[in-house]
Amino acid sequence: MKMSPTKKVVIVGGGFAGLNLAKKLANNNQFDVTLVDKNNYHFFPPLLYQVSTAFIEASNISYPFRRMFQGKKNLSFYMGGLLQVNPELNTIDTENGSLPYDYLVLAMGTETNFFGLENVKAKALPMKSIDDALHMRNHVLLKLEEAVRATNIRDKERLGNVVIAGGGPTGVEIAGMLAEMGKNIIAKDYPTAKNAQGKIYLVDSGDTLLGPMSKKSQDEAYNVLHKLGVKIHLDTLVKDYVDDKVILGNGETINSSTLIWATGVIAKSVPGLPAEVITRGRRILVDDYNKVNSYNNIFAIGDQCMQITDLKFPNGHPQLAQVAIQQGKLLAKNLVNIISSKPPIPFIYNDRGSMAIISKFKAVVDLPKGFFKGFFAWLVWLFIHIIPIAGFRNKAKLAFNWFWSFVTNDPTLRLIIRPDKGNK
Repeated sequence: MKMSPTKKVVIVGGGFAGLNLAKKLANNNQFDVTLVDKNNYHFFPPLLYQVSTAFIEASNISYPFRRMFQGKKNLSFYMGGLLQVNPELNTIDTENGSLPYDYLVLAMGTETNFFGLENVKAKALPMKSIDDALHMRNHVLLKLEEAVRATNIRDKERLGNVVIAGGGPTGVEIAGMLAEMGKNIIAKDYPTAKNAQGKIYLVDSGDTLLGPMSKKSQDEAYNVLHKLGVKIHLDTLVKDYVDDKVILGNGETINSSTLIWATGVIAKSVPGLPAEVITRGRRILVDDYNKVNSYNNIFAIGDQCMQITDLKFPNGHPQLAQVAIQQGKLLAKNLVNIISSKPPIPFIYNDRGSMAIISKFKAVVDLPKGFFKGFFAWLVWLFIHIIPIAGFRNKAKLAFNWFWSFVTNDPTLRLIIRPDKGNK
């Protein structure tokens, strides 16, 4: 029996979608798989905010691709950002060279959408990468140090005030964590500044927090954050950010040297694809099998794609980790089916619910058949977020760090580490 030639699969993006696809194709000698990413590690985005608030280490939620691929002879890693797709040549161009493919899978995810607000883009703090989280941690801690030294009460307030734009899960989780930090840590670390401690403002253009979740979850988030002292502004847009002033759409301004941008994402750009396969939010139109419209060997999965054939989600799937994971796993099966001349399986999202942590011992969980909150929801949140973390050592370290930090109310990661750019 004649063996078919090995198919070259190039996966661009090592997030939930791309990594799950690669892992499912591991050790299958029908495929030669190359994962391309601008970083040499996979990381767990749902916990970025805990890195940014000095609660856990970045290494707890990140893991090198090359370490994961050890012993998997058909998997390789290629470091480089995508520059161009060349469908007519079946190649891609990256920052570090070109790669040929038989099948190309685009799984690059999203980036922050600043909605054309140039001042916000230049000065606000996004939350999409490990670099963003570490930069935010440094920024917040540096502003606290400046607040301690300030002699003018208005300067102290400006340096201590934090404005968070976006009332979705990320914005709510950051607000809760910073509020807990102010309550349990800042008073101890910065005793001379506690009387002039700044306020936390959470601003959202919608009429509720946690927009995609249930009314019960929305109300719980509002009530918990309100009790923690967070100033919540709903039905309010951030219009501009000039000279440490956050300018709101209703004309109000908030003096703050820290604007955290947790609202809005847009799919990563893919030069080389025609405009007709790109839709709202820059997402790529795909069919039932995540195949890019008009192409037979290019696929898109995860947050980057827009699939409107799933009857329960006619406007496209939510940009959530579970969607990306399920699409990555199914595409692995379908690639095997395709080269075996078997019919592929259409993707149908299995919605397992959503959850958000609000503060210490407070979380909300929406399931298809119910809702629960409080301490038990918080425990479920902790457990669920440990399972997908890559590497047993990371899981153990994360569990221990969480336990110790929650018991002591005093994590020890408040380090301001700034690489010396002059010594490259």
